[in-house]
Amino acid sequence: MNSAQLYHLGFSSADLGSPPPTSALLCGDPLRAKRIAEDYDDVSCLKVLSENRGLNSYLCRLKNGVRFIAATSGMGAPSLSIVVNELVQCGVRRIIRVGTSGGIAEKVKVGSLVISQAALCRQGAANDIAPIEFPAAADPFLTVQLVGAARRLKMPYQLGLTASVDTFYEGQEREASANPQLLPQLRGITETYRRLNILNYEMEAGTLFKMGLVYGFSAACVCAVLAARLDSEEVEIEMKRQAEQNAVLVALETIGGSA
Repeated sequence: MNSAQLYHLGFSSADLGSPPPTSALLCGDPLRAKRIAEDYDDVSCLKVLSENRGLNSYLCRLKNGVRFIAATSGMGAPSLSIVVNELVQCGVRRIIRVGTSGGIAEKVKVGSLVISQAALCRQGAANDIAPIEFPAAADPFLTVQLVGAARRLKMPYQLGLTASVDTFYEGQEREASANPQLLPQLRGITETYRRLNILNYEMEAGTLFKMGLVYGFSAACVCAVLAARLDSEEVEIEMKRQAEQNAVLVALETIGGSA
């Protein structure tokens, strides 16, 4: 465990108290991490660990005494890889990504959740962690715990495969983009993925899963679905807050019940 202040996170294991938390909820959006720390009845924010570089991190405690970190990974796999590396240096051994995504399967509805078993990983950062053919699989035990939490809370969810890609526009085959030249190899890729039984697009889980397997920590992912790509490329903003809240509640139930 690294007791020196980490350059990007802006805190060290010495800031975490005793016993130090071993679980982290990781969000792309810094405001989502802040909301986890401040807006949930079962969560107390013990300390603002850092807001360095916009990578907000909070030391939190659940009502049952379980301590955890709510942290921001930033957008995309390169930023996530830095944050995860430094969290592991601080003693974190279980990381749940609490994210947002676009559904590409017919059964994936806006406002529901996707719990990822594994990811089709089309991410450059992941190739620096392990070879391209190395599996990007979530920890099966932590994933089952997420499913159990979703069932207990009666949250609508799907369990399956996620496509993790590096870009929001081109990589997810969005035509509503400033780039008029979508590469030929990306045209039709969403339909190809749909036929391969992939449920959703997002931008971080594949790299997180590879890091978990290589570094030796438990990694899992639950994402709120904010767009149904069969119908539209647009994010449904009015559904965003409730869907995000559902994802957070499932993650909190998981770390609270399996510590």
